Amino acid sequence: MSVSAQSKPIRQIVHVIGDGCAALSLAARVDQMPHHRLTLVHPDGAPPRQDHIWGFWQIDGLEAAAELARHKWTCWRIATAEGEALLASEKHAYHALQRSQWESHCSDSARSHGVNFVSQKKLKDVAAAQILDSRPPAIPAGQMIQHFIGWEVTAPSGSFDPTQAILMDFRCDQSRGIHFIYLLPFDDRTALVESTMFAPHREPDIFFETAITHYLAAQCGVTKFTTRRTEAGAIPLGRLPRSSSAMIGLGGNGGAIRPSSGYAFAFIQKQITDIIARAGQTAAMTDRGGPLAVRSPHKPVDLWMDEVFVVVLRHWPARSPELFLRMARALDGDEFALFLSGEAGWALRFKVILAMPKWIFIKAVCRLIIGSSKPGASRMVSPSSKRKGA
Repeated sequence: MSVSAQSKPIRQIVHVIGDGCAALSLAARVDQMPHHRLTLVHPDGAPPRQDHIWGFWQIDGLEAAAELARHKWTCWRIATAEGEALLASEKHAYHALQRSQWESHCSDSARSHGVNFVSQKKLKDVAAAQILDSRPPAIPAGQMIQHFIGWEVTAPSGSFDPTQAILMDFRCDQSRGIHFIYLLPFDDRTALVESTMFAPHREPDIFFETAITHYLAAQCGVTKFTTRRTEAGAIPLGRLPRSSSAMIGLGGNGGAIRPSSGYAFAFIQKQITDIIARAGQTAAMTDRGGPLAVRSPHKPVDLWMDEVFVVVLRHWPARSPELFLRMARALDGDEFALFLSGEAGWALRFKVILAMPKWIFIKAVCRLIIGSSKPGASRMVSPSSKRKGA
């Protein structure tokens, strides 16, 4: 055997089922895994691709996404009928990233690094490959879900304040459960306005659409506007079981969705960074590509805290505006961004815990313990489309 043949790295073949955010984000960085050969597989029967806005706070590792973001805000607000909190951070600004922009960037990068894109029918070399499944995970029946409809609207000049993002405004119809408006102003005329509900069931479209129209009139003074595009989806809240198949889950199917908020984009990028680092460690020791290891990007304590919080939302929905306002008022902008981005230390976690009403959270812990001790597995239902995950 020649010296050149001996020095050539042994490559692991990896097929990723799905070609959404998680799969493309991994493929875009395949040049950092020289011991692996990657193929993205477009699944049979996949729904048409829809454009969405993904939100995230600037943290280490998201520089490329921040550069491609459509807009960023160094101030954001949470409002209720009882008051509001305005937070600010120059270091950890809130960003809005267009899905189409990110996926186009990742696709171009992946193709330039030799990643193959195939349909499921044309997939080959299955026996020799590691299979990762990035398709949306199955959702247990009765799961709390973040349902939303959003309109990107154009209104008269001066209708919006482009310096502030409104993450949650509960000054809207609360008669059917946890409901808030999410508003991202891209300039003083253009904004994404979303009506969002946390609930196991979905209200009819007219409920969300009426809420958007009423909010624009009541809070922005906007009665005449043009809808440029719409987006809609459903994001599961709470911990989801891993894929039951033999394939390893990636992205949302690999535990990347934040259980308490539905945020996934930043956590997908964390997961992929960890995959690449572990692949590099294996290759350095063996000079060959081994199977990719996919871990949850969330710390166990944060998952447990999120589970408790989701139990509170489910059983005490009327307290939700108060809870989100308490947290926002207890933290500064940097702390808020770090906590929601999974970057909290123990001091910050305790700060959030101390801001919450104790009795309902003690009850929630008891419910969680009792519920987890009951026999039987949850029934699974098909997932809906998602905006912040893959």
